[in-house]
Amino acid sequence: MKTAFVFPGQGSQYVGMGQDLVTAYPKARALFEEADAVLGFTLSALCFDGPEDVLTDTINAQPALLTHSIAALRVLQQLKPDVLASFVAGHSLGEYSALVAADALDFADALKLVRARGRVMKQAGENSPGAMAAMIGIDTRALEAICAEAGVQIANYNAPGQIVISGAKPALARAVELAKARGAKRAIVLAVSIASHSRLMESAAQEFAAAVARTPLRAPKTPVISNVTALPLATPDEIRGELVAQLTSSVQWIKSVEYIAAHGVTQFVELGSKDVLAGLVRRINKDLHAVSIGDVASVKAFGEAAG
Repeated sequence: MKTAFVFPGQGSQYVGMGQDLVTAYPKARALFEEADAVLGFTLSALCFDGPEDVLTDTINAQPALLTHSIAALRVLQQLKPDVLASFVAGHSLGEYSALVAADALDFADALKLVRARGRVMKQAGENSPGAMAAMIGIDTRALEAICAEAGVQIANYNAPGQIVISGAKPALARAVELAKARGAKRAIVLAVSIASHSRLMESAAQEFAAAVARTPLRAPKTPVISNVTALPLATPDEIRGELVAQLTSSVQWIKSVEYIAAHGVTQFVELGSKDVLAGLVRRINKDLHAVSIGDVASVKAFGEAAG
């Protein structure tokens, strides 16, 4: 069975994330301790104890999610070294976890990058407040036409019938009205103030490019599927371009999963917080097997299933 490792992005964080892994596995504890040392504050305490509003702040949520994902990966690698990934991919922020998993980016450098990414995104959101909305049960082409008409963008192609749009608040409100009028089953404005993966992140991308340029990168040892193109990233220069472009581009998650599946992968293992990506994978292709590993119970369940 060919396997892909996939890594979640923002929205999957929760108070308590990673805590039981740290208690049960020294590998996970060492990773959270490294994160605390690199960042210069106790990220671990924030992950384990909250408060939730501080953890959810993008500047904290991004390193928290990265750390939880890589802790889960390290535990899996220790307990099931025979389970190897043929491909890796991450949803938005999760792409940084994927790059660490592919040995293209060191964990410490990834932490510094996502902390900087959170900072510039937060600043861009304060300078140009935006909004995002989940669109359920509307044809993709119809929604793309609505976005063009209203002046917003598609942020995430998550699964058939489940797409997220992003843009300035008045334009997004107009897109929501149009979508409801044209047959969307649901149009849910999300509780965010940052219009991720839209033109409102252009200032963030410009500032972030300097941090990306000075970060050491290597060619991936495992193919990393791009959010922007849904194709493998092969070189450090391609990765640098990806990480900057990603801030203002749509996440092509449907195409990414389809590309991986077309290359013979039948098992997707989501590593980190919650199980959002496993659910999306199953919606994209019901024949794919998808599991999530982020706590002790899921680690044990996977180990028993894998034999």
